[in-house]
Amino acid sequence: MIRRTGFRGAPASQSGVGLIEVMVAVLVLSIGFLGTAALQSRSLSMNNSAMARSVATMESYSILDAMRADLVAAQTGAYNFTVKASACPTATGTLADAQLTQWCNQLATGLGASASTTGKINCTGTQGACTVIVTYDDSKSESTATDTSAQTVTTQAML
Repeated sequence: MIRRTGFRGAPASQSGVGLIEVMVAVLVLSIGFLGTAALQSRSLSMNNSAMARSVATMESYSILDAMRADLVAAQTGAYNFTVKASACPTATGTLADAQLTQWCNQLATGLGASASTTGKINCTGTQGACTVIVTYDDSKSESTATDTSAQTVTTQAML
């Protein structure tokens, strides 16, 4: 049987893990955990952004459905208006005004009652071609892909 020997003829054996090896392992694990934490943070940010886009889309369809219920007023331009969520108009008695006020309050609740949250409706002609534009502040999302935090959702529909 051949016996292996280490330095100066002493038997070769390893009695434990060296301190350097432990420090390298801790370093690798900590970098991995930091990467996972950054990924979780980014994921939550993108979820908030997706939720805001979903709310803006739902609110666009909400006002379009309300306009379909009041088709004559929508075709004559009664809904052609821009609302700001920070200063919602007051209902003056017509169904169109009441629905615009309610829509503005829904925008303020879902997307924030700031001056940057706006809703614009533009219907043209008697065929009922309407465009609804919802603009809101998406600064909670730290997306580096866009230069601005203002997001716009445009919906076009025939009433």
